[in-house]
Amino acid sequence: MGGSKVASRQPLNASALLPQDAERATLVGRVWSSREGGPCPVVLRNGNVHDLSALSATMSGLLEREDLPAVLAAPDLPDLGPLQDFLDGKAGHLLAPVDLQAIKAAGVTFADSMLERVIEEQARGHSARAQEVRARLAPVIGENLRGVQAGSDKARQIKALLQEMGLWSQYLEVGIGPDAEIFTKAQPMASVGCGDRVGIHPMSDWNNPEPEVVVVVRSDGAILGATLGNDVNLRDVEGRSALLLGKAKDNNASCAIGPFLRLFDDGYTMDDLNRSLVSLVVEGEDGFVMTGESAMAAISRSPVDLVGQLLNRSHQYPDGAVLFLGTMFAPVKDRRAPGQGFTHEVGDRVEIASPRLGRLVNWVDRTDRCPEWRFGVRELMRNLAARNLAERV
Repeated sequence: MGGSKVASRQPLNASALLPQDAERATLVGRVWSSREGGPCPVVLRNGNVHDLSALSATMSGLLEREDLPAVLAAPDLPDLGPLQDFLDGKAGHLLAPVDLQAIKAAGVTFADSMLERVIEEQARGHSARAQEVRARLAPVIGENLRGVQAGSDKARQIKALLQEMGLWSQYLEVGIGPDAEIFTKAQPMASVGCGDRVGIHPMSDWNNPEPEVVVVVRSDGAILGATLGNDVNLRDVEGRSALLLGKAKDNNASCAIGPFLRLFDDGYTMDDLNRSLVSLVVEGEDGFVMTGESAMAAISRSPVDLVGQLLNRSHQYPDGAVLFLGTMFAPVKDRRAPGQGFTHEVGDRVEIASPRLGRLVNWVDRTDRCPEWRFGVRELMRNLAARNLAERV
């Protein structure tokens, strides 16, 4: 987002946000530096953020460099100060760790979320009907979906069975069929970072966080690493019609990414990502608490398959892309009333965490009360030009 600081409801602690093995991790990201007067790509070393702007003024350009490991290991990179100073607002603030990349997302890639999408569809966006629909469908659809690999022979057999029963759905088609659902979550530069507010549209009375692993993809399709994301969703809006997906997904401050990108290296590989556990904690000002944990191993399509469907000879992203891999969670804990399931309230603290990726923390507000998105690509180019960095994008 832009240069204005978004105050956190509570102070964030740098060490609590970082991976458990941060001292061995290759962590890159972005900060708004008060000293430099704009956004800076940075690498984290021993708790301090080091400016990479002189090497590449954008994260997109940085990740395209073939000499990336050497660049990140370069000595004498400008030290912008402790990460804690950016979390406290003394030196600036933390930004989403992407800039010019396309922000894409894959849908219904986990069995539980597939079932919940079918429930939304059957309930026509009414949360009060969800419990009845869930009780009717879960014993039939839920058990059939577990452990099924999308596009497999078993998936085709299940499709035929559910079609005979009259239970097939457009969500199951993209969930276990040959073609994944991949959509645009937000525009480049529109995502918010750790510590910022995330937005829920005031029209919605049934919505939820979507904790996800997010992979960062170079323009040639190489997967370079991963981070965490919140693909905030309006369940009532999408439930009314799948054609309202854009309205349910792409709103002011509705996409959070961070805190840092962890790049693959000898200590963190795709195998480690595939073994990831992701946890969710929602704490409300009303005393409501919801927790959960799920495993990337339950995904119905591999990250490599999803990225191959995102970027290929028929579809390119010259500035690179980040891809949300789909949510493992389908929150159903009652909040406002029995049988109505979960929905957000203003002031909720949302924490998405994974031991090797760190913690992404945000607070919920209405989209029309979150800071407007004003710092887009043109403003970035103006800022870099004023700092004599325009040729280093």
